[in-house]
Parts: sequence; structure tokens; C-alpha cells
Amino acid sequence: MERIVRDREAMEHTLFEMMADKPQAPAATLRRPSRRWLVAAAIGLGALVVWLTSTPAPAAERIEGRATVVDGDTLAIEGTKARIRLYGMDAPESSQTCDDAAGKRYLCGGRAAQYLADLIGRSGRVACFEEDRDRYGRIVAECATPGNVVLNAAMVKAGWAIEYKQYSDGRYSQEEAEAKAVKRGLWAGQFIEPSKWRNQGQRLESERAAEGQPKGCDIKGNISGSGKIYHMPGQQNYGRTKINEKAGERWFCSEADAQSAGWVRAKR
Repeated sequence: MERIVRDREAMEHTLFEMMADKPQAPAATLRRPSRRWLVAAAIGLGALVVWLTSTPAPAAERIEGRATVVDGDTLAIEGTKARIRLYGMDAPESSQTCDDAAGKRYLCGGRAAQYLADLIGRSGRVACFEEDRDRYGRIVAECATPGNVVLNAAMVKAGWAIEYKQYSDGRYSQEEAEAKAVKRGLWAGQFIEPSKWRNQGQRLESERAAEGQPKGCDIKGNISGSGKIYHMPGQQNYGRTKINEKAGERWFCSEADAQSAGWVRAKR
């Protein structure tokens, strides 16, 4: 409605300028615009308002096809370049590990991806309905199988994803409460919330020990074709960067330490 009001005001302003810009006759011969001209202008403005109110909003994109699981909350659709980020939920990253009920470390990111693949089944077909776009340009959608299994809700209910409260509308809060109450999936043991794992560099003690990460030192000094680069928690490639101490890579406790050792901060 605000758009219609703004457009009406803009049209009226334009009409006023058109009238003001017309060559002015001597004061004795000034006349008001003809009634015919005013009627035509009014009709034009009315037509614009009708067009604005009758033009439907673009429909949300629907994508159907055979899906390939990228990770526990991302799908690729065969025959398209589309990457679908499942709406309202967050699964462990592919390389993320968690502790099970017995305190044993396991690859929870891989388990989540496998559960998603099992939900989709052999046919692999899904229908996804766009909800939004994320900062990477991926379609954020709710997806379902031909058997009407909503993947987003099913992943949260099974405990292999959590509700992404930062972006969710609370749609899967009931499923999360149920999974947590009966200790399904991730809830059976210990885990770091996926967003905190990838963005803040938070790790379980078991994961720190396995990766050789000293306590309090979460800066990753990586060596690549670009030279010695260090990655800070929250940077885009932090989660996927692995430290190979045999290759000369190392952990740093501060940026000052990394820079004095000859490492340069990653651009992203």
C-alpha cells in the first residue's frame, strides 16, 4: 500500500511539474488547464493505480528433481545449478565430530548427511519451495519427498539437525523439543551447535585433542599455494581448514603470534 501511495504522489508531482514547465503566457492571458487535459491526466493516474494493485506478486520458486546430498542441510538438484539450503534448521558440518552417549567421538556431520540421504530414498526426487535466499545466493527452501516427508522437520525430529533459531520462524520447535526430550541423534551425547562450530571455532575437548589444538589457541595457520595463511574463527574457510603439523602448519593463540611467524591473514 505504501508503494501505491508513493507512486500516486510521484505521479501528481510529475503532473504538477508538467503544468509548471509549460511556457507561461502574459498574466492577462493565463488560463487554467483545460478540463479535457485534467481528465486525461486523472485517467492515466487511475490506470497506474489499478495496475499496481492488480499485478500479482512473483510466486515463490518451486524446484523439483533428483537431489544429491551435499551435507546435512544442503542439496544439489540434478539438471540445475541450484543449491538448496534447507530452511529453518542447521545440521553439523561435514567434518564436524561429536561425542556419543558413551563419550566416544564420531563424525556427526557424516551421520547427519547419511540420514538426510536415507530420508530422500532411492528415487532421490524432491520438491522444494523457496522461502528466501542466503548471502551465498543459495535458495533457502522447505523440501519434501513424493511421500510427503518434509525433510526439514524430519531432520530436526530425528535429532540430526537443530532448529536454526536465528533464521527460523519457530516452525520446527516442537520437533526439536521432542528429539531433545528422548535424546535422539545429536542429543544422545555432546555436540557444539553447528553455527558456533563453523563461525566461532568452538570445539569439544575430544575434538581439540584429536586435532592437536592447544587450549585457547584457535587460529589456524595453513600453508597453501598462496603461501602461509592464517584463518580466524568466523571466516568463510575456517571450518574446512585442517592443520597438518607434519607439513609445517600450526595453531596460533593470537594474530600477533601468527604475523610475527610470517603468516598473513586470509581474505575471507
